Amino acid sequence: MTQPTHLPKRIAVYSGTFDPLTRGHLDVVRRASGLFDQLIIAVATAHHKKTLFSLDARVSMAQKAIEDMANAVVMPFDGLIMDFCKTHHANAVVRGIRNLTDFDYETQMAAMNRKLAPHIETVFLLPDANLACISSTLVREISKLGGDVSQMVSPAVMAALNTAKTA
Repeated sequence: MTQPTHLPKRIAVYSGTFDPLTRGHLDVVRRASGLFDQLIIAVATAHHKKTLFSLDARVSMAQKAIEDMANAVVMPFDGLIMDFCKTHHANAVVRGIRNLTDFDYETQMAAMNRKLAPHIETVFLLPDANLACISSTLVREISKLGGDVSQMVSPAVMAALNTAKTA
């Protein structure tokens, strides 16, 4: 059986503040990039919380981290993720789930997003088990207190965290 050659492009969006982007995030990015034709890593402005890194810095760190992924791009965004998805013709939103707390929150968000855009699916991905304990919040806190987070983040993020400690 021959595959149709005119299939629509499968575009997914993986959004977050990524303050900073962790190896857990990157694991989800790698998994999602294998499932979709294009993956957009949407870095949120984050009006609702104070970030350690500026939006430009978070976008730059993400771009460096995905340089080897031809079908992934990084873009900043502000506003509703469903509006961003519509603008970029995405048919899926990817969310990483580390634990039951994430699952409870993300299922509520997925249900609300389905009300806003019923044609956009939410896809939950689990990070590798040894990465499930990593969160941006813990990485920032451990780094701030002088702990070693080099196994939790990329070298570019590690350098940025070291610079932030001395600033």
